[in-house]
Amino acid sequence: IYIMVVPMSPGHGPRTLLSLIYLLYFFILGMTYLDHAGTALFPESLLKEFTDDLSKNIYGNPHSQNISSKLTYDTIEHVRYRILQHFNTTAEDYTIIFTSGSTAALKLVAETFPWIPEGSGHPSSRFCYLADNHTSVVGMRGITAAMNVLSVPVKPKEMLLSEKNRVPAEEQNCTTPHLFCYPAQSNFSGTKYPLSWIQEIKSGNLCPIKMPGKWFVLLDAASYVSTSPLDLTVHQPDFIPISFYKIFGFPTGLGALLVNNQIAPFLRKSYFGGGTAAGYLAGEEFYSPRPSVADRFEDGTVSFLDIIALKHGFDALERLTGGMENIKHHTFALSHYTYTVLSTLKYANGAPVVHIYSDSDFSSPDVQGPIINFNVLDENGDVIGYSQVDKLASLYNIHVRTGCFCNTGACQQHLRLSNEDVKRNLQAGHVCGDDIDIIDGRPTGSVRISFGYMSTFEDAQTFLKFIIATRLSESDFKFPSQTTTRETITQSVESSIQNDHTANNNAKKFSLKTIISDTGHWNNSSAALKTPETSRTVVSESAIPVYRSGSKPITVTNIYLYPIKSCSAFEVSEWPVGNQGLLYDRSWMVVNQNGVCISQKQEPRLCLVHPLIDLEQNIMVIKAEGMDPISLPLEENTGREIQIGQSKVCAHRVQTYDCGERIAEWFSELLGRRCRLIRQSSDLKRNANQKHDKGISIWHGLSEQLVRFIFFCSVNLWDRLEEPLQTEELIQRFRANIVISGTESFEEEEWAEISIGTLCFQVVGPCNRCQIICIDPQTGQRNKEFLQTLSSTRGRKTKFGIYLMNQSLCSSLPNILSVGSQVLPVLKEDREIQSPLSNEEKTSG
Repeated sequence: IYIMVVPMSPGHGPRTLLSLIYLLYFFILGMTYLDHAGTALFPESLLKEFTDDLSKNIYGNPHSQNISSKLTYDTIEHVRYRILQHFNTTAEDYTIIFTSGSTAALKLVAETFPWIPEGSGHPSSRFCYLADNHTSVVGMRGITAAMNVLSVPVKPKEMLLSEKNRVPAEEQNCTTPHLFCYPAQSNFSGTKYPLSWIQEIKSGNLCPIKMPGKWFVLLDAASYVSTSPLDLTVHQPDFIPISFYKIFGFPTGLGALLVNNQIAPFLRKSYFGGGTAAGYLAGEEFYSPRPSVADRFEDGTVSFLDIIALKHGFDALERLTGGMENIKHHTFALSHYTYTVLSTLKYANGAPVVHIYSDSDFSSPDVQGPIINFNVLDENGDVIGYSQVDKLASLYNIHVRTGCFCNTGACQQHLRLSNEDVKRNLQAGHVCGDDIDIIDGRPTGSVRISFGYMSTFEDAQTFLKFIIATRLSESDFKFPSQTTTRETITQSVESSIQNDHTANNNAKKFSLKTIISDTGHWNNSSAALKTPETSRTVVSESAIPVYRSGSKPITVTNIYLYPIKSCSAFEVSEWPVGNQGLLYDRSWMVVNQNGVCISQKQEPRLCLVHPLIDLEQNIMVIKAEGMDPISLPLEENTGREIQIGQSKVCAHRVQTYDCGERIAEWFSELLGRRCRLIRQSSDLKRNANQKHDKGISIWHGLSEQLVRFIFFCSVNLWDRLEEPLQTEELIQRFRANIVISGTESFEEEEWAEISIGTLCFQVVGPCNRCQIICIDPQTGQRNKEFLQTLSSTRGRKTKFGIYLMNQSLCSSLPNILSVGSQVLPVLKEDREIQSPLSNEEKTSG
């Protein structure tokens, strides 16, 4: 196992090695974590020392004067100095204001900066920001607009020409305050923007726009300081917002605003909260703020225990790595290596496997951070949607980030999306953070990997093996030329870190050929990522009946219930259908100690739990191997006191109630973790016509008012698996409610609605499949082949089967679904493009 080697002070060797044991945890799990730009991972030693601290000391509210409160106050002040020391500055130059994160710090600046609005009779202020900025920076313009201050975005290339904006000498005496915001490192591409801009802008030698006045600079350092040192003695911006979880991984929900003391006296604050007032009157407009800048701006009691945890975070970081300079070179070596190999991957026709979005060639850690942003391409050069890449990466236990990363400006720049393109995508149903990755053949986002101080070359290799295994085969893979062999890669890495002993020790020499030779166990099938289909059809108002001359009638062959979400199926020959779908289908779910739903994605053993419904006795019996059967009544209100709550299922909020301690203990013993069983409450009012903000109907509740439906003939296509399975096992993997016989594979996708006996169902859309189909329902073991084979077979996204919604709610006939009933489908008439339902809204659970 490879571990980062760092210089150690005398006597620290054994302690350092013990602290690094935490890294082994991730290797044991087989996890490859590549989203360090999202959050760092915390070491076990940090938590241990923090909890030891809490167990040995009592920390009171720092606003009190008792002994425990004084201890808290003194510890917080010590942490402030530790932060200043980390950035090589002192309390004489900067003040630390604790916030809930960098976003809150940015909001604080927008609210308190001494803006001069338009129409005040004086030259007005400008809020200027680089287009390549986080959403939280751009969002400051909402506050400035309310203050009647104009906002001006500036593209990165425009800054290179900004010397033309230099204000004439006769206008340089103007003191109107302007604010320019830019990131030290782009969270989209990892580009590091020049820190020299800070002094050039403040001195007037570099002007973002031609406007007389005094420029102040906000440096968004949240991404930068996670892997790079920031010396505030050399570079002195006026404001620096940071989030500590990006550096340490823990605590979350804590950040800070570093304020240059020269600007601090000019900040304006209207609201005053607890702890900020030296004195005030409740019955008169009188308020006197505290003299300390930090005390004035930290409203209420700060998150003092989290602040105390920062001390242990700094200790762990220094102990494990030797400092930020080591982290900078270590993470750059990993990203440079990965970029070099990734950029050489070609198909047999010479087409690149990926398109990398970068403003640099990864030649120096001074201009490029440890972030690689890209999209996977097919042999024809078409982009494969990021959600499909993410889905397959999860099968290999690789954690990446996808989308636009809260940076629309950089996303537009690199993906060449115009303003109108972004608006059209929104109208088509795409919103930030969803899985609609391709619209009209163009990507809406990309894939990002990022390295941190805990990353290893094993992580880089694992990721490269994944790309090769899912995109290339031995027959169509072209090895890179000699210019990208091991020696050249090693030389380029070493040249960027030749003065750093630590990073040189880390620069292991791996050739691309070594990676290829070790990918055999990755290729369980010929499956590969395929270009997805990104649109779905909607039912037209006038549908066309299907006439299938010369074919056998379509009939229902199997009916399955899944009373507990993600647990085993219960097969019946007939069953009632209600306004929420099949009666009792997916009406219960298992949740963890925090009330969050557990599915087979997190706990594959749920498939070994066998619930069955006894309508005559009005009970559900639950069985599992090695456990005594347990039962619970089907009635919701049994006269006992129940705990009502709300949970989120498939991105929707549902009303639920707890099923009691007895069943909770049963599931906790079975799964070896604290969990409970909850049930959807039928008291919650539902409206199937309620519109989701993506433009499609939603159905609140565990059953989602949907029926899962697959075609028996389509199932038979899975004979192409290396080890074909019995039809019954395949059906269980896809967790369908209704299975029908037919003669043409996937013809159900052409239907608008169907009738089964007295029941009428509307086709809502295709089922987007997730990792659950890769879990063997008999053993709970995973097999990556299924999702990959589905992707390869369909030549598009992983869709199999369709969703139905019961339209027979007003019928006076009995709503009973029976095996053997004939299925009468109706064809679609039109093919209107509409955004697909997201994987969060529809899962295989």
